[in-house]
Amino acid sequence: MEPWPLWNLVLRTPRLELRPDEDAGLAELGRLAARGVHPPEEMPFGVPWTDAPAEEIPRNVMQYFWGQRNSLTAARWTLNFLIRLDGRVIGMQGVDGTDFAITREVTSGSWLGMAHQGKGYGTEARAAVLGLVFDHLAARRARTSLFVDNQASFRVSRKLGYVEDGTWSDVRRGKAATQLRMVVTAERFAEHRPGWRPEVTGLQPCLPLLGTGHSADRDD
Repeated sequence: MEPWPLWNLVLRTPRLELRPDEDAGLAELGRLAARGVHPPEEMPFGVPWTDAPAEEIPRNVMQYFWGQRNSLTAARWTLNFLIRLDGRVIGMQGVDGTDFAITREVTSGSWLGMAHQGKGYGTEARAAVLGLVFDHLAARRARTSLFVDNQASFRVSRKLGYVEDGTWSDVRRGKAATQLRMVVTAERFAEHRPGWRPEVTGLQPCLPLLGTGHSADRDD
């Protein structure tokens, strides 16, 4: 048996390939993050990890993702997909579930290196994981959150069918800031999804790790 079948899980879109994190890819992701994820005057993240010194960011990225990989259980899991364009890592797309077999809900978060932003890659990667969870895992809802001034993330969410689902007050760099919740149902995504579906391979052996013994289909 493959001890970590998630490394064989692959999502392919018209331009991108997404695979759960592995160490060589994480090192590449860390170097990408050190080159910049957002302008220094902005902070799109609830945890301001990009404020660390640039020389510390690659190690911090690897340790963070190692920790999430190490704590994965069927009751609480996070898949951190490395997004590749022409074989190069350009960012990450995460999706996580808590008691997914019962709730059928996931949440997601993502980022791209600055050189790769504004080209539709973020929308494509998010659509890929939504296709995975709705088409293959029978999820009912997917959630995300963002600071209200993060218009790029807001536009991606709206394009894929998300609707606003309330706000809460957060602290960002020592000041109050408002976070916006957004949610999309399987039915809404069906109405807003792009004109392609991700090619998903290697899923079946991963299902026990995700708290479900079977996929919504048996194509793979």
